[in-house]
Amino acid sequence: MTTRLADIAAQAGVSEATVSRVLNGKPGVAATTRQSVLAALDVLGYERPVRLRQRSEGLVGLITPELENPIFPALAQVIGQALTRQGYTPVLATQTPGGSTEDELTEMLVDRGVAGIIYVSGLHADTTADMQRYERLRAQGVPYVLVDGFSPKVQAPFISPDDRAAMTLAVTHLVSLGHTRVGLALGPKRFVPVQRKIEGFVRAMQDQLGLPADTIESDLVQHSLYTLEGGQAATTALIDRGCTAIVCASDMMALGAIRAVRQRGLDVPRDVSVVGFDDSPLIAFTDPPLTTIRKPVPAMGQAAVRTLLEEIGGTPAPHSEFVFMPELVVRGSTAAVPGK
Repeated sequence: MTTRLADIAAQAGVSEATVSRVLNGKPGVAATTRQSVLAALDVLGYERPVRLRQRSEGLVGLITPELENPIFPALAQVIGQALTRQGYTPVLATQTPGGSTEDELTEMLVDRGVAGIIYVSGLHADTTADMQRYERLRAQGVPYVLVDGFSPKVQAPFISPDDRAAMTLAVTHLVSLGHTRVGLALGPKRFVPVQRKIEGFVRAMQDQLGLPADTIESDLVQHSLYTLEGGQAATTALIDRGCTAIVCASDMMALGAIRAVRQRGLDVPRDVSVVGFDDSPLIAFTDPPLTTIRKPVPAMGQAAVRTLLEEIGGTPAPHSEFVFMPELVVRGSTAAVPGK
């Protein structure tokens, strides 16, 4: 050990005591001196201590919900590629039912010395969650960016699609096809994206069909789960209320909606039109190909990385929300209302 310290000290042009302080993670060493010692380790072929190696490689944590919904792997891929191009190593941490919680994953990433964390559809999107967890993280000096969800209680950059505009696109398309009984199938109401979709849906139905807001929300909005089964259950309820078109808050729900229509002996789109949300990979190849609202995943993922790296670099972006416009992709699951 003494010989190694002497070699490193000579290579770096510093004292052995300074080398010891760097290797043990002690404070009181200038950043340039610390880098000289680490460079000397590399030149001499010594392995960096694990703690220093993790920090120096620029790990960035990415916390996502389950990966069964293909939109999350798609977003993770965009974010991972953008981080890699900037010299950072992405660390994907996924929440699974019965597995680690967001707080546990955060603690694990912080313990590994990540340079920052990107949260996708996390607790920041849940209006019932305690937002103090994010302030505590900021107090620890860990930069972070929040994707899909917004809270005025958290001083951080947010990246979101325009959920209200998305509903306007869907309703406008369906009304243009003659539909007047349009239903909305989406997840639990406590989530910010759900609340925004309802606001956009209600406003669009008011503007285009003149329906009263309370009637729209009570008769034409059905909450369920963001799963195929959830979409199936919500669509069954909406068909029972006379809906000839269903807007779903995810492509997975839309696949469940198509299944529900067929179980009634009906056809998509001849009898019931279905619109998804996300434009997940492979969704263009379903039967029928799904009309959907395309979430701007590449733009959102790249913006999340760019914003986080600005935070890491000490020039933080404004603590506000960056909103990205979705687009309507018309395929084969929507058609004119029956009889028109």
